[in-house]
Amino acid sequence: MSVPGRLIPLHQDATELEVDPADFTAVVRAYRPYVAGVVKRMLGRDDEVDDIVQDTFVRALDGLKRLENPLRVKPYLASTAVRLTLRRLRRRRLQRTFGLWERWHPTLLSTPRANGEHRALLSDVYRVLDSRSADEQVAWSLRYLEGERLERVAELLGCSLATAKRRIAAVDAAMEGAHRD
Repeated sequence: MSVPGRLIPLHQDATELEVDPADFTAVVRAYRPYVAGVVKRMLGRDDEVDDIVQDTFVRALDGLKRLENPLRVKPYLASTAVRLTLRRLRRRRLQRTFGLWERWHPTLLSTPRANGEHRALLSDVYRVLDSRSADEQVAWSLRYLEGERLERVAELLGCSLATAKRRIAAVDAAMEGAHRD
Protein backbone atom coordinates (compact mmCIF):
# COMPACT_ATOMS: atom_id res chain seq x y z
CA MET A 1 0.00 0.00 0.00
CA SER A 2 1.23 3.49 -0.67
CA VAL A 3 2.26 5.81 2.08
CA PRO A 4 0.05 8.92 2.05
CA GLY A 5 1.98 12.04 1.23
CA ARG A 6 4.46 10.32 -1.09
CA LEU A 7 4.46 10.43 -4.85
CA ILE A 8 4.31 7.11 -6.67
CA PRO A 9 6.76 7.15 -9.59
CA LEU A 10 4.66 5.35 -12.23
CA HIS A 11 5.70 7.37 -15.25
CA GLN A 12 8.26 9.76 -16.58
CA ASP A 13 7.21 13.38 -16.68
CA ALA A 14 6.21 14.45 -20.17
CA THR A 15 8.42 17.30 -21.28
CA GLU A 16 6.96 20.54 -22.52
CA LEU A 17 6.96 20.46 -26.30
CA GLU A 18 6.82 23.46 -28.55
CA VAL A 19 4.18 22.28 -30.98
CA ASP A 20 2.21 24.75 -33.03
CA PRO A 21 -1.31 24.60 -31.51
CA ALA A 22 -2.79 25.25 -34.97
CA ASP A 23 -1.19 22.05 -36.34
CA PHE A 24 -3.73 19.60 -34.92
CA THR A 25 -2.00 16.51 -36.34
CA ALA A 26 1.29 17.49 -34.70
CA VAL A 27 -0.48 18.18 -31.39
CA VAL A 28 -2.17 14.78 -31.41
CA ARG A 29 1.07 13.00 -32.37
CA ALA A 30 3.06 14.82 -29.68
CA TYR A 31 0.57 14.70 -26.79
CA ARG A 32 -1.53 11.58 -27.31
CA PRO A 33 0.77 9.38 -25.17
CA TYR A 34 0.74 11.97 -22.38
CA VAL A 35 -3.06 12.37 -22.39
CA ALA A 36 -3.55 8.59 -22.57
CA GLY A 37 -1.23 8.08 -19.58
CA VAL A 38 -3.00 10.70 -17.49
CA VAL A 39 -6.43 9.27 -18.27
CA LYS A 40 -5.32 5.68 -17.68
CA ARG A 41 -3.90 6.48 -14.27
CA MET A 42 -7.02 8.42 -13.24
CA LEU A 43 -9.39 5.69 -14.43
CA GLY A 44 -7.35 2.73 -13.27
CA ARG A 45 -8.39 0.69 -16.29
CA ASP A 46 -7.51 0.41 -19.96
CA ASP A 47 -10.87 -0.26 -21.58
CA GLU A 48 -12.09 3.36 -21.57
CA VAL A 49 -8.87 5.25 -22.22
CA ASP A 50 -9.08 5.45 -26.02
CA ASP A 51 -12.62 6.88 -25.91
CA ILE A 52 -11.68 9.64 -23.48
CA VAL A 53 -8.44 10.46 -25.32
CA GLN A 54 -10.34 10.77 -28.59
CA ASP A 55 -13.00 12.93 -26.93
CA THR A 56 -10.26 15.08 -25.39
CA PHE A 57 -8.76 15.92 -28.76
CA VAL A 58 -12.15 16.40 -30.45
CA ARG A 59 -13.23 18.84 -27.75
CA ALA A 60 -9.85 20.56 -27.73
CA LEU A 61 -9.80 21.14 -31.49
CA ASP A 62 -11.43 24.59 -31.42
CA GLY A 63 -9.71 25.68 -28.21
CA LEU A 64 -6.28 24.77 -29.55
CA LYS A 65 -6.76 27.18 -32.45
CA ARG A 66 -7.15 30.02 -29.94
CA LEU A 67 -3.97 29.20 -28.02
CA GLU A 68 -1.10 31.47 -28.93
CA ASN A 69 1.54 30.00 -26.62
CA PRO A 70 2.71 26.47 -27.56
CA LEU A 71 3.58 25.83 -23.91
CA ARG A 72 -0.14 26.10 -22.98
CA VAL A 73 -1.08 23.07 -25.13
CA LYS A 74 -0.22 20.45 -22.48
CA PRO A 75 -2.13 22.15 -19.61
CA TYR A 76 -5.10 22.78 -21.92
CA LEU A 77 -5.24 19.11 -22.93
CA ALA A 78 -4.77 17.99 -19.33
CA SER A 79 -7.68 20.11 -18.09
CA THR A 80 -9.90 18.82 -20.91
CA ALA A 81 -8.95 15.21 -20.12
CA VAL A 82 -9.59 15.74 -16.39
CA ARG A 83 -13.09 17.13 -17.03
CA LEU A 84 -13.98 14.22 -19.31
CA THR A 85 -12.54 11.66 -16.89
CA LEU A 86 -14.48 13.16 -13.98
CA ARG A 87 -17.66 12.91 -16.03
CA ARG A 88 -16.91 9.26 -16.85
CA LEU A 89 -16.14 8.39 -13.21
CA ARG A 90 -19.38 10.03 -12.04
CA ARG A 91 -21.36 8.09 -14.64
CA ARG A 92 -19.57 4.89 -13.60
CA ARG A 93 -20.58 5.44 -9.94
CA LEU A 94 -24.20 6.03 -10.92
CA GLN A 95 -24.22 2.89 -13.07
CA ARG A 96 -22.66 0.89 -10.25
CA THR A 97 -25.48 2.04 -7.96
CA PHE A 98 -27.92 0.27 -10.26
CA GLY A 99 -25.72 -2.78 -10.76
CA LEU A 100 -24.77 -1.82 -14.30
CA TRP A 101 -21.04 -1.49 -13.69
CA GLU A 102 -18.52 -3.84 -12.13
CA ARG A 103 -16.07 -2.76 -9.48
CA TRP A 104 -12.42 -2.32 -10.32
CA HIS A 105 -10.52 -5.53 -10.98
CA PRO A 106 -6.72 -5.88 -11.41
CA THR A 107 -7.07 -7.36 -14.89
CA LEU A 108 -8.57 -4.10 -16.13
CA LEU A 109 -5.21 -2.28 -16.01
CA SER A 110 -2.34 -3.58 -18.09
CA THR A 111 0.99 -3.20 -16.36
CA PRO A 112 3.51 -4.93 -18.61
CA ARG A 113 6.64 -3.79 -16.74
CA ALA A 114 5.24 -4.30 -13.23
CA ASN A 115 6.29 -7.27 -11.14
CA GLY A 116 3.91 -9.12 -8.81
CA GLU A 117 4.55 -6.76 -5.90
CA HIS A 118 3.82 -3.70 -8.02
CA ARG A 119 0.65 -5.28 -9.42
CA ALA A 120 -0.53 -6.01 -5.87
CA LEU A 121 0.20 -2.42 -4.85
CA LEU A 122 -1.68 -1.06 -7.87
CA SER A 123 -4.56 -3.40 -7.14
CA ASP A 124 -4.78 -2.12 -3.57
CA VAL A 125 -4.51 1.51 -4.64
CA TYR A 126 -7.18 1.28 -7.33
CA ARG A 127 -9.52 -0.75 -5.14
CA VAL A 128 -9.45 2.07 -2.57
CA LEU A 129 -9.76 4.75 -5.27
CA ASP A 130 -12.75 2.94 -6.76
CA SER A 131 -14.55 3.25 -3.43
CA ARG A 132 -14.15 7.04 -3.32
CA SER A 133 -16.01 9.85 -5.10
CA ALA A 134 -14.91 10.86 -8.59
CA ASP A 135 -13.58 14.19 -7.29
CA GLU A 136 -11.52 12.46 -4.61
CA GLN A 137 -10.23 9.85 -7.05
CA VAL A 138 -9.07 12.43 -9.55
CA ALA A 139 -7.61 14.79 -6.94
CA TRP A 140 -5.55 12.00 -5.39
CA SER A 141 -4.50 10.61 -8.79
CA LEU A 142 -3.40 14.02 -10.02
CA ARG A 143 -1.42 14.66 -6.87
CA TYR A 144 0.25 11.30 -6.32
CA LEU A 145 0.15 9.48 -9.63
CA GLU A 146 0.76 12.52 -11.84
CA GLY A 147 2.87 14.48 -9.35
CA GLU A 148 0.90 17.68 -9.82
CA ARG A 149 1.32 20.51 -7.33
CA LEU A 150 -1.64 21.11 -5.02
CA GLU A 151 -2.39 24.44 -6.68
CA ARG A 152 -2.53 22.75 -10.07
CA VAL A 153 -4.80 19.98 -8.74
CA ALA A 154 -7.21 22.64 -7.47
CA GLU A 155 -7.03 24.46 -10.79
CA LEU A 156 -7.69 21.31 -12.83
CA LEU A 157 -10.63 20.37 -10.61
CA GLY A 158 -12.03 23.90 -10.52
CA CYS A 159 -12.09 24.00 -6.73
CA SER A 160 -10.34 25.84 -3.92
CA LEU A 161 -6.96 24.72 -2.63
CA ALA A 162 -8.58 23.77 0.69
CA THR A 163 -11.12 21.57 -1.09
CA ALA A 164 -8.41 19.87 -3.13
CA LYS A 165 -6.42 19.20 0.05
CA ARG A 166 -9.53 17.84 1.78
CA ARG A 167 -10.26 15.47 -1.10
CA ILE A 168 -6.70 14.18 -1.15
CA ALA A 169 -6.67 13.78 2.64
CA ALA A 170 -9.89 11.74 2.49
CA VAL A 171 -8.27 9.26 0.10
CA ASP A 172 -5.06 9.25 2.15
CA ALA A 173 -7.12 8.24 5.20
CA ALA A 174 -8.85 5.50 3.20
CA MET A 175 -5.45 4.26 1.99
CA GLU A 176 -4.17 4.16 5.56
CA GLY A 177 -7.31 2.30 6.67
CA ALA A 178 -6.89 -0.26 3.88
CA HIS A 179 -3.23 -0.64 4.76
CA ARG A 180 -4.11 -1.50 8.38
CA ASP A 181 -6.60 -4.18 7.30
